[in-house]
Amino acid sequence: MADAKATNTSSGADVQSASPMRALFPYLAIAACAVVAYIFFYQVCGNPANFADNDPAKGHPHGVLGTIFKGGFIIPIGLTLLLTMFTFTVERMFTILKAAGSGNLDVFVQKVRMALIKSDIDGAVKMCDKQSGSVGSVVKAGLRKYREMEANSHLDKEEKKAAIQAELEEATMLELPSLERNLSVLATIASLGTLVGLIGTVMGMIRSFQALGAGGAPNAAELSVGISEALVNTAIGITTSALAILCYNFFTTRIDAMTYRMEEVGYSIVQTFDQKH
Repeated sequence: MADAKATNTSSGADVQSASPMRALFPYLAIAACAVVAYIFFYQVCGNPANFADNDPAKGHPHGVLGTIFKGGFIIPIGLTLLLTMFTFTVERMFTILKAAGSGNLDVFVQKVRMALIKSDIDGAVKMCDKQSGSVGSVVKAGLRKYREMEANSHLDKEEKKAAIQAELEEATMLELPSLERNLSVLATIASLGTLVGLIGTVMGMIRSFQALGAGGAPNAAELSVGISEALVNTAIGITTSALAILCYNFFTTRIDAMTYRMEEVGYSIVQTFDQKH
């Protein structure tokens, strides 16, 4: 889950060390997306071949790319948000798939429970190593403390149960930050995408009304440019927000499911210790 790990000798949990590059990743990713968005907007969408008379400023757009360019300078901001959303979606997808580990979590939890019933702690630990995910890491930390408390003759039963429970909670809290990292970016884009699209829409409508309010007959070209700017910004903004909301809800659901499995198997470990000691 992390670039490096150090063992916490007081609790036995794996503490993930911070990585400077991981902390800088959101800023570098957003900057890279902005650069790509502006290059795409001005070099690809703004290519003279996409407009009548090869004139991006006054020529009528040919196709989708030209229409996007006519959306105005708000479009690159919307494209930046869209690319950022895709970037962090892919990043979170890989992270959560890695955190899920190998095999089915429900099957893993059931196997660990059966091993605990048989007092096969070593077998349960091997299952955690094979699972190699966040749930396995939390369970392994709890099993370490389980064995430690079995050998401890100074604490009473309730204190030992409390120590195991505290170890499980600590291990869970150590795993959650890596699972939830950068989800705030998706949540922000979900709100910001619609607002940026709305700004572009308002500016496009202003241009349209300016064309209608000009002296003489309305300028059809200026009117179409204004409407185009309004509709393109609306489309990009709504699409970005909708996708960001879907991805955010998907990831939070997966994280909640893993957290539930951690709590479920943690409860089983504590209950098993209570029944057998």
